[in-house]
Amino acid sequence: MKSFTYAGSPARILFGSGRSADVSSAVESLGCRRALVLATPHQKADAEALSDRLDKLSVGVFAGAVMHTPVDVTETALKVVKDAQADCVVSLGGGSTTGLGKAIAYRTDLPQVVIPTTYAGSEVTPILGQTEGGRKTTVRNASILPEVVIYDPDLTLGLPVGMSVTSGLNAMAHAVEGLYAQDRNPVSTLMALDGLRAFRDSLPVLVKSPHDPDARAEALYGAWLCGTVLGTVGMALHHKICHTLGGSFDTPHAETHAVMLPHTAAFNAEAAQAELSGAAELFGGSIGGGLWDFAKSIGAPLSLKDFGLTEADLDRAADIATENPYWNPRPIDRISIRTLLQQAWEGIRPD
Repeated sequence: MKSFTYAGSPARILFGSGRSADVSSAVESLGCRRALVLATPHQKADAEALSDRLDKLSVGVFAGAVMHTPVDVTETALKVVKDAQADCVVSLGGGSTTGLGKAIAYRTDLPQVVIPTTYAGSEVTPILGQTEGGRKTTVRNASILPEVVIYDPDLTLGLPVGMSVTSGLNAMAHAVEGLYAQDRNPVSTLMALDGLRAFRDSLPVLVKSPHDPDARAEALYGAWLCGTVLGTVGMALHHKICHTLGGSFDTPHAETHAVMLPHTAAFNAEAAQAELSGAAELFGGSIGGGLWDFAKSIGAPLSLKDFGLTEADLDRAADIATENPYWNPRPIDRISIRTLLQQAWEGIRPD
């Protein structure tokens, strides 16, 4: 066995049906008494209900979180934090809300409690992706990692099927890239494979029975595993391309991951076949084609064209994705990335 380094996430995880009722004790466990509840505009009513449940521990709600964590939205939220004299944030929702909470924590070092209602997985990572001036960049810092994460499957029972599918594939992308990561280790590999298995088994059930409590719990478990992998090891080509498309062309976050995953996996399989063999077995033997077939079977989007991108946009995306060198198991050049993007734009099944 090769030598390796493993650093586990120090976040405290509360998992189970009804665990969101523990939010007050979670806030108090951090020594906090003035929590600001964060949400998207769509989940404002849920955030207000959570604020009411926190009672005297809440100083109000900021329901302005949006996709890709724009810096100007973060700055607006920071003014609310200051005016309310908040000593922590409670993020209720998916990746957009979690991203805002992490952006606030990065700038203030305030503690975070996160209650995910999707399968984004970013709640267990010390990584922040934020957008400014049409570019999405990432930063990794210990202050970004939330202190407490409460996984309550009951809160995902109403998650629309389409969002469940794309959110799940987004999380699966973390696991797939973790399998060939430069700093992978035996523990991260085990978590990645079990996370992929959890989604393989649960997402088809949720498409047919969206309120199945066991499948919802299994999917949320998969999200935790895949997100933990993302926070433990480095990512590569897939996340670079998705950040390029999201930050520069405002493509929908989870849907972009869903479309790109089979293509980036197939691209890197040429150099990381052994590392991806366990995942390939889960999806019929071919990692790229198998993931594409799986995505199609559960009704996931398959083409970048559906997001309004033009072929001219692909040229610019290829330029941005290759302008700064970064590690990837297979060497990257503009021609190969442009070809990959073309295949994803057309929705062609990778081999």
